[in-house]
Amino acid sequence: MKTLMRLDKFLCVCTGCTRSQSRLYLKKGCVEVNGQTEKKQDFKVDPGKDAVSLEGRILTYQEHEYLMFHKPAGCVTAVTDREHRTVMDYVEGKNRKGLFPVGRLDLDTEGLLFLTDDGEMAHRLLAPGRHVEKTYFAILEHPACQEDVQAFLAGLEIGEKRPTLPARLCLLEVPGQVTITVVEGKYHQIKRMFQARGNRVVYLKRIAMAGIPLDPELGKGEWRDLTEEEIERLRSLC
Repeated sequence: MKTLMRLDKFLCVCTGCTRSQSRLYLKKGCVEVNGQTEKKQDFKVDPGKDAVSLEGRILTYQEHEYLMFHKPAGCVTAVTDREHRTVMDYVEGKNRKGLFPVGRLDLDTEGLLFLTDDGEMAHRLLAPGRHVEKTYFAILEHPACQEDVQAFLAGLEIGEKRPTLPARLCLLEVPGQVTITVVEGKYHQIKRMFQARGNRVVYLKRIAMAGIPLDPELGKGEWRDLTEEEIERLRSLC
């Protein structure tokens, strides 16, 4: 059975414009369906088959949104908050309805976050049994050592029912700078792991998740759509 969609809604989904803006495009004759100008807002299109263009640009329909966001410190990983700016406050020029962050980063933690409206994928990426890797860059109060590397690999007691799962700690050339890869998402996990080793995290940034690195071209507070390859990478893990 075909799933048809109103043309004005299709324009909103594909471009992030408002319903009134989409109707204005139609009224001005800026929209073509399969090469023919179409002005009716309630005209039905098949998103999977019909070729729709706006001002000569072919529009690509995608059932769900998948964004990469470079979270700055001081930003809350939430949809709404009364005290702080949220990740959603940075997503301008995009239809934000239904979008939410996949997982969370602490208020003072920076780095990679995925935003989506695909609840099923988000659930699977965050499911404990999936063991999706998350990699962080950290600056420590004191330099870490090889004993710390082995302790992270063995699992640490951080006050939970069970020790943490094995994590990879890599010592970088600059003393006190490390990367950590975990497959869990416990509350303040990275900070608690170093605390268990008598150390303290001074700065923390997520630099990769699910094998997808944070785009170095994205400044703090900036976002972009995930590429098809990145989306397929996430789907392969689900």
